[in-house]
Formats: sequence, C-alpha cells, structure tokens
Amino acid sequence: MHLRSLCLVVLMLALPLHAADLMIDTGHGTRTVTTAQLLARPDLQNVTIPIDVAFRRTMHYRAVPLRALLDGLQPGDQLQFVASDGFSATIPATTLLNQQGAEAWLAIEDPKQPWPALPDNKGYAGPFYVVWTRPAAAGIGTEQWPYQLVRIQRTQDAAARFPATAPAASVPADSEIRRGYAVFQRTCFACHTLNGQGDARMGPDLNIPHNPTDYLSDALLREFIRNPQSLRRWPEGKMLGFPTQESLSDDDLDAVIAYLHDMAQHKVAH
Repeated sequence: MHLRSLCLVVLMLALPLHAADLMIDTGHGTRTVTTAQLLARPDLQNVTIPIDVAFRRTMHYRAVPLRALLDGLQPGDQLQFVASDGFSATIPATTLLNQQGAEAWLAIEDPKQPWPALPDNKGYAGPFYVVWTRPAAAGIGTEQWPYQLVRIQRTQDAAARFPATAPAASVPADSEIRRGYAVFQRTCFACHTLNGQGDARMGPDLNIPHNPTDYLSDALLREFIRNPQSLRRWPEGKMLGFPTQESLSDDDLDAVIAYLHDMAQHKVAH
C-alpha cells in the first residue's frame, strides 16, 4: 500500500499539471488545441509585456499571434473569450484584426515553467492568457486581457443575444446612454449580468434587484468604479477597477453611469 502511494505521488509530480485544452470556434466548427500543440507551433515567439494588466509588472511569455488561430475571422464578427472563473469578454473582430499597431497574442503557460500567482491572492492566470503589445495604439482596455482562458467562440451582438440589457429603441443613436451601453459591454459586461442576462458569472447583477444608482450617488459610484476598495475594504474582492484614463476615460465613465441610470427605470420582473 505504501509503495503504491509512493508511485502515485511520483507519477503526479511527473505530470504536466498546467497542461490544458483550449476550444476555438470562429463559426466553422469547434476545434481543440492543446498546450503541447501550441508550444510546438513554428510561430511561437518570446513576447515581453512591459505593463501587464494581470500581473501589474513586466512579464515574459511564450506566445503565438492570436490572429493565426482564428481561421475565417471576418471584420463584422464578435468573439467571446470565456474564462474558467466566470469572466466572459466579447472583443470585436475589428479590434483583433486592426492595423493600428496593437497586436493580440495568446500566451501559453508552459507546464515546465509555470507562471507565478497573481497579485493580491487573485489565483493564477494560466493556462492561456490574451496579452497585447502596443495596446494603447488601438485603445485596448483592461477587460480585453482575458486570462484563465478555456474557450474562444464566435458570438452575436450583445443587444441581439441579451435584449433586456439594451436601451429602449426610442433612445437616440448618438445619445450618451447608447455610448454608455457600448462602454458597458466592453468593461462591466465581462464580469456582470444586467436584468439577469449575460454570460459572465463573476460579479452580481447590476440592475436587479437594485441598480448601483439606486443606492450610490454618482460621485461615490465614480469613485467605486475607479477603485472598488475605496467604498469597502475587501482584500478578497476580485474587481480591479479602472484607475486610469487609459483604462476608462472620464467621458466613458460618465456615459456608463448615464446608461445605468436609464436601465434603473427598465428593470425586468424577477
């Protein structure tokens, strides 16, 4: 019995504990790629990220150009990036295909050289992580760096999939509310649902039973979105906030709050 247990321990130590599969579907059928396959690709490169969003310091990765994995991607497509922790980010194909200088990479965690733990007891970023070189060139936000990635799939526009999250048809196309909805999709929707709709499962719903504008002043809500710990000290809280103009401009922040005020008047029955 003791010999068998010892053999089991030795076997477990020999296994690549961080090896994993990534499912990809760009509308032409689902395919699965493995850690080993990705690390063996001829386009694998060493990529340095000077200001990494998740680790908040310079990081070095083995990575492949994300576009090389997205066969048949068209400019009008939307891609959903699903993480194992419930995070779900939707990134337009135009952002991934842009020619403005920013480039998306799929960083692959090598089981032989695992990445360190994330700061503040946030867990681990592996096995796959979308990172960007020159992100400012295309206005890439912090929510467009999904880690703990398990699936990439083509998806519909959020308003078509989740109509209860969209402003009423009477809201003008050029209104601050509609701009706020676009910003909401790019930022908040990656972690939260609204009116019970959405893919993310990390944070609470932002309209039912109460919208944040029901119980927070606009000033406090702005401060909270910038720095969640400013409202309640919670070391285990997962929300990182949007502390800089690069991550979320003041105009975009105001637009999100305008959208939330509007949606507070359109709660679904629950």
